Amino acid sequence: MGFFYPDTMIKRNEYLSRLHSSYLFYEIAQRKQKFISENPGVDLLNLGIGDTTLPIPATVSEAMAEAAKKLGTPEGYSGYGPASGSEELRERISREIYRGRVDPDEIFISDGSKCDIGRLQTLFGPNAKIAVQDPTYPAYVDGSLIHGVCDISYMPCVPGNDFFPDLNHAKGSDLIYFCSPNNPTGNVASKQQLEALAAFAQKQQSIIIFDSAYSGFIQNSDLPRSIFEIPGAEKCAIETGSFSKLAGFTGVRLGWTVVPKELQYSDGSHVYPDWVRVVSTIFNGPSNVAQAGGLALLSPEGKKEAKSLISVYMAGARKLLHSLSGQGGEVYGGADCPYIWVRFPGQDSWKVFQNLLEECRIVTVPGAGFGPSGEGFVRFSAFAKPADIDRALINLTGLPSTVH
Repeated sequence: MGFFYPDTMIKRNEYLSRLHSSYLFYEIAQRKQKFISENPGVDLLNLGIGDTTLPIPATVSEAMAEAAKKLGTPEGYSGYGPASGSEELRERISREIYRGRVDPDEIFISDGSKCDIGRLQTLFGPNAKIAVQDPTYPAYVDGSLIHGVCDISYMPCVPGNDFFPDLNHAKGSDLIYFCSPNNPTGNVASKQQLEALAAFAQKQQSIIIFDSAYSGFIQNSDLPRSIFEIPGAEKCAIETGSFSKLAGFTGVRLGWTVVPKELQYSDGSHVYPDWVRVVSTIFNGPSNVAQAGGLALLSPEGKKEAKSLISVYMAGARKLLHSLSGQGGEVYGGADCPYIWVRFPGQDSWKVFQNLLEECRIVTVPGAGFGPSGEGFVRFSAFAKPADIDRALINLTGLPSTVH
């Protein structure tokens, strides 16, 4: 007797069919694995990695271990915490990261910036028009597509405009996704540029979704680390932040989002209470153990150890920048962000990726995976282990003509 399939069987979410067949980094992993299987014993150097490789600071790991031990005792056990995160951690983020510019109540602790980027779209629904930097972090576009967003404008960020877009490309957009320091280009927007962005958003009543995940890597004190350093941004911006790259929390999962109480929809109602409702409905708050680690990170000793981690990654970025620039390449980034953005004029990004893999034994990320304006570029990452970067520099010396 065969199975009966009724006509009323549930249909697939039609919006999922609009995504690329595979996520960029999944495709890279597949190509890498195929090469390894065809070349047993090959020693690949991963300079495409967006994951951290150095151990979590001792102050942080010890605090998390202690928090975990307490959970095994009657007096130390804790169940659900506040959906928006612990009050102590929100206050410390307000003080140590935002220097009091943001009220602790406007900070929502989460299981990571990427997760919040996906959840934020629920505030605005499928009819929102969005604009994204091009190239851009794939989650901005893919997360919007999953929610049914159809109207997406790309704002080219290329050497010709110093990687800051012509904002006219965002005219009519409800949301503007902006990442600084930028993944993948490594560029950091100046204060004047962010002032222009905030003024543009206020004029046309757009909301900026500002991704500051790499702000801890900014070396130049004149460059802003937060959109809220710009007067008036509290009326037109939401900001996501992350402990992932700041202190190696990629496997721990901890981040935050700032939703100002002044932020309004076009009808004058406020965004803040809706975000409280979303968070309390579909999220039970981040891990208590992870939050203990976040508190330790923002202690004087934790900040010192995090700064030491960042200095190691940035030393690797400077080495890559120097090596690739010294070979006559068109190279960007690497000064205030651990990503180096290299142009290979007239060449297909995926072919360059494959050639670097086969001829230099180096994994990178093809720029085309970040958007149309990424074609012809490849992203190198300094998140690799220092020893791997040193070995990669040897492999990169005298790049084959097929990739340079």
